[in-house]
Amino acid sequence: MGSGIAHVAALAGHPVYLYDTRAEAIDKGIAGIAKDLAFLVDKGKLAGEERDAVLARITGVTQLTDAKDAGLAIEAIVENLDIKQKLFRELEALLGDDAVLASNTSSLSITAMGAALARPERLVGLHFFNPAPRMKLVEIVSGLATPRELAERMHATAKAWGKVPVYAKSTPGFIVNRVARPYYAEAQRVLAECAAEPATLDAAMREGCGFPMGPFELMDLIGHDVNFAVTNSVFDAYFGDKRFTPSLIQQELVAAGRLGRKSGHGFYSYAAGAAKAAPRTEETHGAENVVTVVGGLGVAAGLIGRFEAAGIEVRRAAGSEGQGWLEIGSARVALSDGRTATRRAVEDGVPNLVLFDLCLDYAATPRLTLTRADQCGQGAWGAAVGTLQRAGLAVSRIDDVAGLVGLRTVAMLANEAADAVLQGIGTAADIDTAMRFGTNYPKGPLAWADQLGVAFVARVLANLREHYGEERYRVSPLIQRKTFSGAAFHE
Repeated sequence: MGSGIAHVAALAGHPVYLYDTRAEAIDKGIAGIAKDLAFLVDKGKLAGEERDAVLARITGVTQLTDAKDAGLAIEAIVENLDIKQKLFRELEALLGDDAVLASNTSSLSITAMGAALARPERLVGLHFFNPAPRMKLVEIVSGLATPRELAERMHATAKAWGKVPVYAKSTPGFIVNRVARPYYAEAQRVLAECAAEPATLDAAMREGCGFPMGPFELMDLIGHDVNFAVTNSVFDAYFGDKRFTPSLIQQELVAAGRLGRKSGHGFYSYAAGAAKAAPRTEETHGAENVVTVVGGLGVAAGLIGRFEAAGIEVRRAAGSEGQGWLEIGSARVALSDGRTATRRAVEDGVPNLVLFDLCLDYAATPRLTLTRADQCGQGAWGAAVGTLQRAGLAVSRIDDVAGLVGLRTVAMLANEAADAVLQGIGTAADIDTAMRFGTNYPKGPLAWADQLGVAFVARVLANLREHYGEERYRVSPLIQRKTFSGAAFHE
């Protein structure tokens, strides 16, 4: 991270000191920068002369005193509060009174870090994302003593460096590492209920919901030791709030040394010659020639055009707008609302009930995840599956788990994002920006809530809470408020 940030600052035109106590670490960092710049030159994105100028602006130093004229010091050392405080005390004594002290911490309190300084108002968080030269997001994190003027100056600096900066308050996880917890937690919860294997759940999130990586392959990439440690850190920092409860499954992986790609085994095997795990896909079933749309399908309306393009007759029937369903043969097929299909079949009086999961774009998604009520007959299930297959969809079945996987995950992401807004950690715009550019989510969670309807998200969460009887799924007070007012997060 240190060399990556040095790369960014030098490319923006600043002379940069790259400090480490070990000369070999500095040499390795500069060699890495040179390799990245050479790649840009080869791609025609940077002139050779500019590459040479960038490298010339970077000076490696093994003594802090050699960097005493720096105007901005960014630390990217080990995530240990005592060690960071010691370094900042040294920097405070060494650098000029106007120099800014900044931490790239991803989890530690800027307020606590600044408490060790004579002038804590000099300290701000500049949280870059890895790899720093490529990832656009920078969280500008303010502790209690950080003046607004300093945060604004660092915001402008990051923007001038070609980054996408957002303001955040110093709280556990800041924006991204806090709001992202449900992306891992809900998938692991579904896995713990044996609803499907990781490859099928990953496909649902990647192909269906448009996330760049499924949660299990992403955790394998990050490393389970790292991901589990961050989850524990946030859980402990929030005094054991059940929303952030770590997964026993991941704890077992860490205990076994199955840390993901770096150890050769995590949720998947990365051993030489290991076959790539494939999602479970339903075998081909016979299709119906007629589909009836009852009411409005809301976000799932894109399915209608796919039926028509496949030569399936689409009929219309009156019903509630945005809360409708499909009649396919003897099956009712509807978007999940957070209830299990088995419970909903009883409450709605429809035994042949099939539920589908949330997708980013139903008109284009290659895969649709389904579940069915325990009461649903095989013939009704086959007709629903076959007709969706004829419309060009690969169908994956998971067991009857509440909220399936995509819907419950997005609802929980929105819930956590709403709490972050409520608690002043960031604005709705900054939080959505942070999740899009810090994690490459296809849509900000609050924008997604607006699209689904905030009241619908509230209903999904309430159904999940009733199903599990857990505080984990309590509805954010801000989502409740917007449900009553009819307001959106982005007006």
